[in-house]
Amino acid sequence: MSNKSSKGGLMDALRSVFTLGAMIIALIVSYLIFKYVMGNPINFEGGNHNGTPLPGNYLGIIYKGGMIVPLLMTVNLILIIFSVERLITLTRAQGKGRINVFVKNLQGLLDSNKIEDAIVACDKQKGSLANVMKAGLVRYRSLQDDKTLVKDQKIVALQKEFEEASALELPMLSRNLVILSTIASISVLIGLLGTVLGMIRAFGALAQAGSPDALALATGISEALINTAFGITGSLLAIVLYNSFSTQIDSFTYKIDEAGFSLVQSFAASSK
Repeated sequence: MSNKSSKGGLMDALRSVFTLGAMIIALIVSYLIFKYVMGNPINFEGGNHNGTPLPGNYLGIIYKGGMIVPLLMTVNLILIIFSVERLITLTRAQGKGRINVFVKNLQGLLDSNKIEDAIVACDKQKGSLANVMKAGLVRYRSLQDDKTLVKDQKIVALQKEFEEASALELPMLSRNLVILSTIASISVLIGLLGTVLGMIRAFGALAQAGSPDALALATGISEALINTAFGITGSLLAIVLYNSFSTQIDSFTYKIDEAGFSLVQSFAASSK
């Protein structure tokens, strides 16, 4: 048990380092792209990044969104990184082949009391469901030979084994989803902040005595609209991805519970 705890603690530490490192790298990459790609003088009239973007040059137009843009780029890049990470994790958790077929085959083996074959099938499937089922099957096998416990005690012991195995597997499936849900909220707020700053700049240009500064007015409006677009896009993608991953995890959790219940029922029916 101590080996499992130490291993789990090490994995949690590595995941935390990955999470923090990914955020820092996303911030650095976003700033470099903003500064040296979007802010490249070739994107602007007269080769001056303080001037007007060339007609149709979207890099220069986005650059005019101001310093809120790299923050929004960071948020969107973090969204991409952790969406890919969740996709890889959930794909690995599915294991080999279709889960419905695996569960059906496992139930057939249990009905035939082929416990060893069921354990071998779990080893081949290599998914989170298979890991939980293997832990339950190993306990199932040991309880069959246990003469010190009565039937009800064996059932409780088997259920406890399933709960412990599920407690180790399920947190991995939902890890980092909180990042996606947070992005869904803060992306719009950061975009709104950029919009407000842009409008302040635009109204500041209009408020000047005499002829309004057309360049400052255009820059302010660009800043407002670009940040709004970035913020809404990040929030929209985060909401869609979060709901998609949550649905997959809920379905997966249900299948684990269903398979565990089937195993316990099979044990109860075969035990004396």
